[in-house]
Amino acid sequence: MEKNCMSKRILIPLADGFEEIEAVTVVDILRRAGADVVTAGLQKRNVTGSHNLHLVADTVLEECLTETWDAIILPGGVPGTPNLAEDSRLIDLLQKQGAANQVTAALCAAPYVLDRAGLTRQKRFTSHPNWVEKIQAGDNTQHRVMIDGNLITGQAAGSAMEFAFLIVESLFGPETADAVNQGVLARR
Repeated sequence: MEKNCMSKRILIPLADGFEEIEAVTVVDILRRAGADVVTAGLQKRNVTGSHNLHLVADTVLEECLTETWDAIILPGGVPGTPNLAEDSRLIDLLQKQGAANQVTAALCAAPYVLDRAGLTRQKRFTSHPNWVEKIQAGDNTQHRVMIDGNLITGQAAGSAMEFAFLIVESLFGPETADAVNQGVLARR
């Protein structure tokens, strides 16, 4: 789909050790929907995924801190998730995003980062089963995907496509999600 005047600005921070399926799937589906997706390495543009995929991000996080985002989306992965959680700039940005009632989303282990930012309190969310004990606040439903207000979460790499389409529906509506799906034929 072509971008239109209703395009949404979306930030996807990438730390070394990110989960490749989760990052690339979400970027692809959102760009097909017409979103202005910006990938940002935490310290550098060249980032390496948890399975040794090398990716060149659009920019670095430092360049994104004063921007306004319609959504911030975190892919999981290890050690990507702990690397995201340890970045105080990202935690601050997520807290501002939550305070502005803008969409925050995380997949697999990355809801842990949202928890560190205080965004899972009194919320229903999901995460990879291995991270249930590490996330302190909220109601971890263990569903494949979950939406509670402006918080969107997915369970693992295997639910990345469902997660991406849930974000498209939330930001652009079901018609756009259906139009994108005509090209990829995903199960939703």
